[in-house]
Amino acid sequence: MEYHLQAIATLFALVNPTVCAMMFSGLTAGRTRPQRVSDATRAIATIAVVLVIAALVGARILKIFGISLDVFSVAGGIVLSFIGFTMLAGSGSANKPDPASRSADPSASGATLAPMILFAASPGTITGVITAAATHSRDGVPLTALVGIGVVLTITWAFLLLVASRSKASDQTAPGLAHDMVSRYMGLIVIAMGIQYALTGYKAFMAG
Repeated sequence: MEYHLQAIATLFALVNPTVCAMMFSGLTAGRTRPQRVSDATRAIATIAVVLVIAALVGARILKIFGISLDVFSVAGGIVLSFIGFTMLAGSGSANKPDPASRSADPSASGATLAPMILFAASPGTITGVITAAATHSRDGVPLTALVGIGVVLTITWAFLLLVASRSKASDQTAPGLAHDMVSRYMGLIVIAMGIQYALTGYKAFMAG
């Protein structure tokens, strides 16, 4: 039980449901409530697939390619920082499609939510999952990591559904400038986390 609680606490800090909810709110602004619920469920399912695969075979995949967790953390941190820079820069309101005209097609929704999915299933989260799986496995089954994933993603899903329950009208009344500032601030947080992952991995690699 103690190991399970440690895994849950670690993954909760890495996934950060509160930040995910804020990103989800911005990325799905203007969509209807049913679309948001569908988006939330699809995003959580995608994140779950990535993290479960990491728990089951992540360490083996890295070992096959001769990649250490430290190097993976550095490379992933760089990628995460790039995503943050993209969010920080923005694309300009003139180039953005009208939220009301966004397609409800699943593929379009998945593309829209990519920043949040990559944030939740970040290199840091994957590294944490692989570490928990490698440290606390029983009979070859990473039960501790799987329990942590299940609990944290359930909580995150609840946060997203809470955001999705907001009316479409409330999103449309939000000031565009404030919305843009929040989006850019979230990009800054993602950049900082990416740099942190990269520097931590680099420090551990050099120490080893």
